[in-house]
Amino acid sequence: MNTDFTFTIKSTGLDEHYQPAGNTRATTNFANLARGENRQQNLRNALKMIDNRFNALAHWDNPKGDRYSVELEIISVEMDIESSGQTFPSIEVLKTSIVDHQTNQRIEGIVGNNFSSYIRDYDFSILLSEHNKGQPSFSIPEHFGELHGKLFQSFLNSSAYKTHFNKSPVICLSVAETKIYQRIANQHPVLGGEYQPNASSLTEQYFKKMGLQVRYFMPPNSAAPLAFYFVGDLLNDYTNLELISTISTMETFQKIYRPEIYNANAVAGQTYQPNLKNLDYSLTHIVYDREERNRLGIEQGKFAETHFIKPYQAMFDNWSASYKQQPCLA
Repeated sequence: MNTDFTFTIKSTGLDEHYQPAGNTRATTNFANLARGENRQQNLRNALKMIDNRFNALAHWDNPKGDRYSVELEIISVEMDIESSGQTFPSIEVLKTSIVDHQTNQRIEGIVGNNFSSYIRDYDFSILLSEHNKGQPSFSIPEHFGELHGKLFQSFLNSSAYKTHFNKSPVICLSVAETKIYQRIANQHPVLGGEYQPNASSLTEQYFKKMGLQVRYFMPPNSAAPLAFYFVGDLLNDYTNLELISTISTMETFQKIYRPEIYNANAVAGQTYQPNLKNLDYSLTHIVYDREERNRLGIEQGKFAETHFIKPYQAMFDNWSASYKQQPCLA
């Protein structure tokens, strides 16, 4: 059984003129930056930061540090549940492309990078919260994340994904505040030094149900490690330029909305624990509303509950029970 659902992929360019569509998750990093009176300057500054970081990492045959620029597309995935033509906005990711101004080539980057999902909002902001309400200790609901994970794998194995993308996604997230990361001997020329956490996080477990494994690397001249979620072989399935496009894009977003960690003035050492209460960091010249992001996460989780989870609960339970996990073939 591959999928009972039809996935539709839509692409929107993310440049300084970007304006979020009505069905774009408002908590998405780029949607947050694209609102308010500073929206165009926010986007322009963020895109410039990405290009600068890319050229700093891709420094070979690039003496002036201006050989490359990164183009971004927002990939919106809609799901038709009953083949009725009525769709639900299930997933939103970013796709990078690299422009080589020396050879006038446009090079495919990586799809994934950022990851947004209404169902994940429901799982973390509604289901997890309600399950632990009034409980003496924190626990995870039975089958937590299973539906989301199987839907994601179904999308990766769909004809829609294979038509649009040649490689499996790489999703790049922040490290967890509650974990301690230890640097190990492994060193990659682009990804940098590898770290290992002292325990598995809830995010790790959630993404594992999506068929993704994780490794932690701190790229050259970064302040902290990044979490790279992937299918297959992160170090050998992608070119250096592809990996740099993900690092430069997602590290820029992290510097904007996790400056305490990723724009810290002190660099992570051999043993590292992230701290969002750290006061020794620099701010970017980009306005980001973190409080709004947290509030909207709950609102959008309720939206998913009302329009997606509750109306189709029985169907999803049956589908999930019969779904056979497959290796992602993209």
